[in-house]
Amino acid sequence: MKQAPKENPRNGKEKRPCRLTGLGLLRRDCGQSLVELALVVPIFTVLLAGAADFARLAYAGIEVSSGARAGVQYGAQNRLTALDISGMKKAATNDASDVPSLVATASNNCACTDGTSITCANAATTCIAPARTIQYVQVNTSAAVTTLFQVPGVPATYTLYGQATMRVEQ
Repeated sequence: MKQAPKENPRNGKEKRPCRLTGLGLLRRDCGQSLVELALVVPIFTVLLAGAADFARLAYAGIEVSSGARAGVQYGAQNRLTALDISGMKKAATNDASDVPSLVATASNNCACTDGTSITCANAATTCIAPARTIQYVQVNTSAAVTTLFQVPGVPATYTLYGQATMRVEQ
């Protein structure tokens, strides 16, 4: 005795899997998921590319700031290294070696503890007692970073800046 096929509660029709029909066409709505995927993948690709470019800019910004910090740390070791402008620049560019367009400038300045601004060349003789000489070093860094993807209305190149100032050890 044959059993009657069980009916599906949906209008009495059984749900069949998607398969190719005579002319190689998919039956009914079997391609809907592929169409949705084809519409969404380009949007996700653009979002992913934008996030990667933003992360690259953020990394370069951290490198530029870190380079300025490394240069000023070198210069703040003692009074001799505070005068080594090229050494501070080199320390900054070596620390940010992943950013090829990095430009570093370094300077030092002196002041008396009473607030008088003086030049470092005659700092020992200019401050009137009981004021003392305080020496500072400063390193400024900058780098031009080009984005990987040019978007209309958005700049293709960003200039990132870093600055650090530190008091020289006595």
